[in-house]
Amino acid sequence: MPAERVVEWAAGCLGSGARVVSVRPLHGEQGPWLLRVGETSVVLRAVTPRVDAAMIATGVAALTVAEEYGVPAPRLLGVDLELPASVETVVGSTTWPEPPDLGRVYAALRRVHVPLEARPGLPLRVRPIAVDDFARDRRDGLMATTPLLELADDVVQGIEAPHGPTVFLHGDVWPGNVAWASPTECVLIDWKTAGVGDPGVDFGELRKQMAINYGLIPQGGSAYWDVVAALNTPTVLWTPQATQRRDGFLRDALRRLGVAV
Repeated sequence: MPAERVVEWAAGCLGSGARVVSVRPLHGEQGPWLLRVGETSVVLRAVTPRVDAAMIATGVAALTVAEEYGVPAPRLLGVDLELPASVETVVGSTTWPEPPDLGRVYAALRRVHVPLEARPGLPLRVRPIAVDDFARDRRDGLMATTPLLELADDVVQGIEAPHGPTVFLHGDVWPGNVAWASPTECVLIDWKTAGVGDPGVDFGELRKQMAINYGLIPQGGSAYWDVVAALNTPTVLWTPQATQRRDGFLRDALRRLGVAV
């Protein structure tokens, strides 16, 4: 649970005399937390074993930009980077409609990708979930590898990344970070690894996630960024089926790069 002083500060963001009715973790037993303050629900983000102060600052920088440009995202209600912590609005449910409405997510991402240069808290990102670098871990012998992953890494290391104007990036587009305000409207949440870079960073991650979670490989997309997204996963995923789907997605992307697999 968050420290009592952090909870009290969060309540104060909704006005003097506001009282916290309940606190519920939204990620296992860790934060972020859903706070019920009087009749209002808000999300409190603070440091946890997997989220450091820099990630809190990035989330704040990202939501500040999101509000400036009208990007579909939560809105900040309070920030204290000394704690560090932030409070934001609740924007919907992460339960996806059936069948998965990928077109709506693509549309939301296009609204995210406004032209933007790197700035404090929002650095250049050359892969999704930039706090992880599983490809490097395999290169350094810190994680087991496979011939397919080795081949893909060699290919990416041997070619230049696509060049183009940098845009605002969410950085971690997976189903759990897409909240549905209605069956036809989605909002991106959890901006702690946001930044700027090529739009393919986000689209490649979304495509990979759809392949792993739903067995779908949407047509189109950048083969380069699809490979980068697939490489930034642990060698063995949470189920054999998930690993097989990741590998199928990766083989498809390599073929589109002209690589025989």
